[in-house]
Amino acid sequence: MKLPARYRYLFLSALSAVSVSAAGKDIEGNQKNTGYWLDQRGTVVVDPYGLCWRTGYFSKDLALPECDPSLVPPPPPPPPPPPPPPPPPPPPPPPPPPPPPPPPPPPQAVAFAEKITFGSDELFDFDRAELKAPARAKLDALVVKLQGADLKAIHIIGYTDSVGTDSYNDMLSQHRASSVRDYLISKGVDPSLMDVAGRGKRDPIASNATKEGRAQNRRVEVEVDGSRTIVR
Repeated sequence: MKLPARYRYLFLSALSAVSVSAAGKDIEGNQKNTGYWLDQRGTVVVDPYGLCWRTGYFSKDLALPECDPSLVPPPPPPPPPPPPPPPPPPPPPPPPPPPPPPPPPPPQAVAFAEKITFGSDELFDFDRAELKAPARAKLDALVVKLQGADLKAIHIIGYTDSVGTDSYNDMLSQHRASSVRDYLISKGVDPSLMDVAGRGKRDPIASNATKEGRAQNRRVEVEVDGSRTIVR
């Protein structure tokens, strides 16, 4: 039933008074599409018990959460928080250390042989076995050369020319070889490494028919067998 304008104004004024005095709260309504009675201010009319007055065409689709919270579907849950950002990639591993330099090669022992021939005329006076001063100087140089070497053996062999008897030449060549050995011993050479022999006029290296040839045959030979360590 449509109320005359004068009565409708009074009715709405009364509703407004009920809404304000009874509930003491303001519920904003939708004047264009509402399922509740609205007062002149556009707020929902509430009875003294705090209930919103529904219109005849009320439906749950028009329910307000302040009036009918049970009819209003709950709001959707908030979206989950975004996943945390992935951790930064680990730093690249440090480069491997450079390989160590190869070890130096081990010291190498190199075999050597030394053969020195001394003319008897520069070592001894004629028919004598005592060393002359130049002979001692040459033997000193040989001792220096042997330092640091791993000696195995030293062979000292004396020789003569063909002048004289065999027995005399054998004895003289033996004495001269022994003189060389004794001098080397005095300079620190191990005597156990040395052997001496007197070969007399045997094994000539030149003709005994000439003075020059005989001078070459009068000699003392020193042969050294050993090795020397070389660090590369």
